[in-house]
Amino acid sequence: MEIQKAYKQKMAAQLAEWGAQIDLLEAKVANAGADLEIKRTKELHELREQLLGASLKMNEYEKTTGEAWDLVKITADKIWADIKTGVASAHAHFK
Repeated sequence: MEIQKAYKQKMAAQLAEWGAQIDLLEAKVANAGADLEIKRTKELHELREQLLGASLKMNEYEKTTGEAWDLVKITADKIWADIKTGVASAHAHFK
């Protein structure tokens, strides 16, 4: 049970970190030209939606125990990988 609690805490901390990174990218977009702003705003909006979806899934995970946890963890890892890739991609556009 402690492993599940630690995993859930790790997920919550990572969501908070990605949220802060998206905030920073949104600030950078606000300083960019109009065309770039439109393109990047859409990309960041999609990342926000993914982050919200991950937060909702995390709430579902709070109720999961036993064997179901193993299946849930696989899904969570996939969601995390997708968000991580999206945030990294967005950061790459500003380098």
